[in-house]
Amino acid sequence: MPTPLSRIPARALVAALLAAAFCAQAVAALRPHVPLLLASTVVSLAVEGVLYRWHRGMLSMFAKSHADITVRHVLRDLLLVVALLRLGEQHRETLYTPLIAGLLAFYALHCAIQAVSVLVRRTRTLPVVTRNIDASALRLSPAPPVLLRRPGHRLLIFGLPATTGLLATAATDDRRCAALGIALSLGLALLGLYDLLVRLLPSRRPAGEREALQWLDAWLAEYRPTVGLYFSGGASSAYQANMWLEPLAQLEGRPLIVLRERFMVQKIAPTDVPILCLPKVSTLMRLEDSSLEVLIHPSNSGKTSQVLRIPTLKHTFVNHGESDKLSSCNPYAKAYDEVWVAGPAARERYAQAEVGVEDKDVVEIGRPQLDAVRPYEGAPTGARTTVLYAPTWEGWDGNPGNTSVIEAGENLVRALLADPGVRLLYKPHPLTGSVDARAGAADLRIRELIGAANRKRAGDSNGELALRTLELDRLTTTALRAGADQVERMLFQAAPEPGRADAVAAATAAWEEAYWASLPEDEHQVVTTPRPTLYACFNQADLLISDVSSVISDFLASGKPYAVANTSGLAEDVFRKAFPTVRAATVLAPDAAGVPDLLRTVRHPEKDELADARAELKRHLLGPDEPVSQVRFNDAVQALCKTAREHRTRMAERLAAEAATEIPDQRRSATPPQPAHPA
Repeated sequence: MPTPLSRIPARALVAALLAAAFCAQAVAALRPHVPLLLASTVVSLAVEGVLYRWHRGMLSMFAKSHADITVRHVLRDLLLVVALLRLGEQHRETLYTPLIAGLLAFYALHCAIQAVSVLVRRTRTLPVVTRNIDASALRLSPAPPVLLRRPGHRLLIFGLPATTGLLATAATDDRRCAALGIALSLGLALLGLYDLLVRLLPSRRPAGEREALQWLDAWLAEYRPTVGLYFSGGASSAYQANMWLEPLAQLEGRPLIVLRERFMVQKIAPTDVPILCLPKVSTLMRLEDSSLEVLIHPSNSGKTSQVLRIPTLKHTFVNHGESDKLSSCNPYAKAYDEVWVAGPAARERYAQAEVGVEDKDVVEIGRPQLDAVRPYEGAPTGARTTVLYAPTWEGWDGNPGNTSVIEAGENLVRALLADPGVRLLYKPHPLTGSVDARAGAADLRIRELIGAANRKRAGDSNGELALRTLELDRLTTTALRAGADQVERMLFQAAPEPGRADAVAAATAAWEEAYWASLPEDEHQVVTTPRPTLYACFNQADLLISDVSSVISDFLASGKPYAVANTSGLAEDVFRKAFPTVRAATVLAPDAAGVPDLLRTVRHPEKDELADARAELKRHLLGPDEPVSQVRFNDAVQALCKTAREHRTRMAERLAAEAATEIPDQRRSATPPQPAHPA
């Protein structure tokens, strides 16, 4: 049975259409056949536009097969030239020689623009990338137009007049059309080349590497940072650093964020803390001579070992979340001076894991991010019971118990949606489906279930959320054009205005209030955007259903009921024993049969037999309520800073003592050689 056209992938259709257009153009040029030539060329150009607008992924596929935009454009124009030479009277070569020369000159200019654009890009690639820092002394300037930096777009736009002129000449046999088109293309190319060449002038170039590094040293000496957050990772891991931004900003002293990947500068959430990205190890080592005393590490990465080599700094590992998983006791943690954990449970976990972390190096600081989580206030007061289903991702080890999405997710969601009194908030982990395609497919099916349930309910939102969104975006988003490069971002993302942090906090709180108020009371929600945050969802939820992960540890700060899906294959008693964070939870089987009883317990707290266990487990996992975690976090930072200063003092005294000690000059103290006896 033939395959229906609707089932043929769009990419295959586009590729086939482009190939057919070129074949038709070749036939039309060789015959020659003007109508076919016009039609095939127009179709070819239209497909190019479709590629750049909707199917950019195919551009790399064509490039790998040596059929990139340059080859395609040259072939298109070449076929037009062949058609012109074969049309009409003989000896047309002499008549069209100047036009062909002009066309060749245009392609030569295209190559020159590409070469100069590479030089411009190199001059604009600084050894340091900043945010929230006034780096105007580095002679920062707006980036060149995007068209001059993308060879494919540039050739397509700049070459369009020439191609159109050749087509018009083929249709009318008037050489002036081709001459005009080629002249326009040459003019555009010359203007583009001039724009780039001007940017290479010494007065227009940003600072060179040596000057930029001197500026960095001067800025560090002026700002005198004391504590920094060090982070390196992939684009999807930025949340691990973002969760520590607010606690970092509230510390005593002068905080700093140190990154290693250039793209990560824009992945960091809005903050007033200065951000330095130091891609090269040699640049990173300049921190050794700065006033920086402590670096806080929310995650491990391959580049962590590079900064650990700086002897003047003290390093602490805070992790981006604690759970019963083995990843919470990574042996790499012993490389740090201290390991900061939430409460006694993590201390015990490290002791039992025997990964080389000594108990004296473990410091309990709580979880300062959770200070804003509201405590349990009893049974749901409204008509709806809000349930937050926040499963974790599948992990790297292939353990089926890591995530409930694959085996239990749809069953849990169906059971929750079957209760007319439930309002479901579904917030999957950002990495769901990144390892196991089954998890991604199950996630999509869960979203479809929620969407179908919502279509059976109705509700209206108000305009307050739009106003609050505009205000929050105004405070947290820098108005940069789409084509801005790193240097241009550094120019416009300089030191924030005084008081912006308080304004952002107030705007965020107002946005969250407006967000939840704008939603229909009975409408289920799929939350995948950065706003609202997981902790904002905590404050809305009456019940959490999750997996063995740091989510349940954090949710315990609220004291509210929670349940854990058991997809590990272990019996419930073994499951509870293997994972201590589950001991105050309701354990749900993959078939979700226990959901109705769980909901009754939430609605009738007198039936809740796990309340005391949750309170005890909260203290065990997160430590005492007083002093608050932010205070304990700050105390730990100040203590480690003091240790770093004492270490520096001892090292300075030792070096001074060594310098004061007279070291004999071996060349002077050695016995002079005796003269040789005369022969």
